Amino acid sequence: MDEIDFREWSERAATWSANYLETLSDRPVKAQVTPGDIACQINTSPPESAESMEKIFSDFEEIIPNGMTHWQHPRFFAYFQGNAAPACMIAEQLAGTLAAQCMLWQTSPAATELEVKMVDWLRQAFDLPKAFQGTLQESASAATLCATLVMRERALNWAGNRFGLSGQKQVRIYASSQTHSSIDKAMWIAGIGQDNLVKIPTGDSLGIDVETLRSAIKQDRENGFLPAGIVICFGGTSIGAIDNVEAVCEVAKEENLYTHLDAAWAGSAMICPEFRNLWTGVENVDSVVINPHKWLGVPQECSAHFIKEPELLIKTLSIQPEYLKTYNVEGIYDFSQWSIQLGRRFRALKVWFLLRAYGLEGLRTRIRNHVVWAQKLAARINEQPDFEISTKPVLSLFSFRYKPGDDRELNELNLQLVDAINKDGRIYLTQTNHEGKIVIRFVAGQFNMAEEDADVAFEVIVNIARNGLS
Repeated sequence: MDEIDFREWSERAATWSANYLETLSDRPVKAQVTPGDIACQINTSPPESAESMEKIFSDFEEIIPNGMTHWQHPRFFAYFQGNAAPACMIAEQLAGTLAAQCMLWQTSPAATELEVKMVDWLRQAFDLPKAFQGTLQESASAATLCATLVMRERALNWAGNRFGLSGQKQVRIYASSQTHSSIDKAMWIAGIGQDNLVKIPTGDSLGIDVETLRSAIKQDRENGFLPAGIVICFGGTSIGAIDNVEAVCEVAKEENLYTHLDAAWAGSAMICPEFRNLWTGVENVDSVVINPHKWLGVPQECSAHFIKEPELLIKTLSIQPEYLKTYNVEGIYDFSQWSIQLGRRFRALKVWFLLRAYGLEGLRTRIRNHVVWAQKLAARINEQPDFEISTKPVLSLFSFRYKPGDDRELNELNLQLVDAINKDGRIYLTQTNHEGKIVIRFVAGQFNMAEEDADVAFEVIVNIARNGLS
């Protein structure tokens, strides 16, 4: 492909993308395919000779879009949204063109310095104290793994990295029963072990029971374990559970434990001052992760990892062979020392485009709308005699259950309802297990959602439940 071809096909891709976004609401949200439908259309062996871009692009149009679940669809109400604001899509195209490897300041000075500024812009947007610095990780899972490693090394006086975990005291980390599975995975990867993640039950508020937490730490110390840290849940994926940040931090201070606040989804709402009471005490945590690539509109991958004492993270993760050292330059950041990855993408560019193209007030308006629309929908569903609200709205997330009053088994019935709704294609929902019951999650948050999309959700949910199930 020469420069002329590149220009032609870039323009064609841009035109396709614009048409896709304009007609997206006409597509079913969830891919209407079965396993193997896409694979059978792909050749079993790579081509020996180059193929034309015309053929490649034609195959893309024919095969790929119909096999995708459309995360930018305005009626995507499943999981948590993975938004991509149009202005950020342009930034991604530019970042892809530059194709920078942003591991060191000297390999990408503009990318590094823009990242420093964008993390601070986000810090200001969330009203976090100036003490927090940070970096843009690829995911909340990566940020949580980093925090888990810091907890481990801090507790072991940095002996784990050097000597391994054999012969050391068993490290213990604490979290609520509502915590995300990425914390479990971090325990695996960090070598601490699943059984050393102590999950504390939640109270009536669905936040961690602080007195039970305090007792568990005391008991572990008496039994010879080494308490190291607490992961604080702020907007759990299942039903939006939120721990009492201030109270947990008080326990952590008493016990000299490192705290990490997992605010991957709900943290984005903290750009709205009226919601910040939900994380009172956040200034006392040691690290925070918030995913702009969920609710704010930044495309994957972009997790803001704020750290009060970056030197602890760097001491845990930094390895600098001679070929990665920079000489004769002062005051620089090499963000590969702040992360698991050595190679890093130019993530800050899309944050810069987002914040400038929409402004904080534009982003606040979207989040406020999502919260209001979710609350209205929950109220409408709650008015229906054959439905119940299982968990009240937390910001824009709530759960409900179809309960018609006959002799059908309700867990199976609600699984059938989710499946029927998603096969219908007009909206996309997912289920969760709450207190032993299958309930259906609804979360508003797609970047271009309108209030009418919530109205469609109500009609689809009610009509399919009453008329589309046997």
